[in-house]
Amino acid sequence: MQVQYCFETMNKSCEKNNWSNNIRIPMYVFMISTILATMAGNLAVIISIAHFKQLHTPTNYLILSMATVDFLLGCFVMPYSMVRSVENCWYFGEIFCKIHTGTDIMLSTASIFHLSFISVDRYYAVCDPLRYNSRINSFTVLAMIITSWVLPAIFAFGMIFLELNIKGSESYFYNEVSCVGGCFVFFSETSGIVSSMLSFFIPGIVMICIYGKIYIIARRQARSIKDSTNQIQFRIDLNVKQNGSRCKERKAAKTLGTIMGVFLICWSPFFFSTATGPFMSYSIPPIVIDAFVWIGYLNSTFNPMVYAFFYMWFRRALKMILFGKVFHFDSSRMILYYE
Repeated sequence: MQVQYCFETMNKSCEKNNWSNNIRIPMYVFMISTILATMAGNLAVIISIAHFKQLHTPTNYLILSMATVDFLLGCFVMPYSMVRSVENCWYFGEIFCKIHTGTDIMLSTASIFHLSFISVDRYYAVCDPLRYNSRINSFTVLAMIITSWVLPAIFAFGMIFLELNIKGSESYFYNEVSCVGGCFVFFSETSGIVSSMLSFFIPGIVMICIYGKIYIIARRQARSIKDSTNQIQFRIDLNVKQNGSRCKERKAAKTLGTIMGVFLICWSPFFFSTATGPFMSYSIPPIVIDAFVWIGYLNSTFNPMVYAFFYMWFRRALKMILFGKVFHFDSSRMILYYE
């Protein structure tokens, strides 16, 4: 089969994928479906939390911010990645390539920052409920959200525009990887380890430890609740109220723990390959790396599905959005769940 190039008239142009329509069309259908599902699902989460006053809680504000991250990923990153993945060509210019790559890394990193702060929120809610309201207040949540956006932005765009990601492997990159019409997510040995540690491994380990402790405390509380069933009658109502609150907090922790697990499963292949690929002489095929990127993107698609599965309030809010009831007078005060 004759080799085709992204830009036939330019020297050192990248080779274009010679896939038949039997491969190209299903890829476009899958990726477009993923993009639309990501945008629609996360937009529903954003509208639900922003519109209904009952959902204006610290945890939900963090979820709202994280849904915004996922929505922006679906809007501004995934469509261009789709063309690059199917065609193996970048038609949008070198400067926009850097903007796209920086935005991709920023939003991916911002997701795990949000999850890290959500795990801290759940820790205080379950393990230290008496001091939860004093520690996780509006100012604290705002600081968490700003940190989750600003630090990943500085890290991602600083690394890409200063070309720190190729530092130490410049010769290999420009001689073996770089070509006209390409936009590659490339990391040297040092930058691959640093990026993976800061964006994934360190926050991931911290979250696993926090949720492990939450699980242990929750089990201890469950045993305490079971033992308390034989206490005297006048304390029953108080125990029921306290135990109901604890059950709600544990369910929220379980839900967000599932979200964290989905994140780790989706992004682990990409970050493992990013950290180890440079030490294996970049022997992992580009098509495999590209597949790992899209598996990571699927995390942004799955998050709203997790909310729909676990949260009754989201299913009710989604129903009201779909039927246009959010446009009714005073709909923002609708009770979606009972305490």
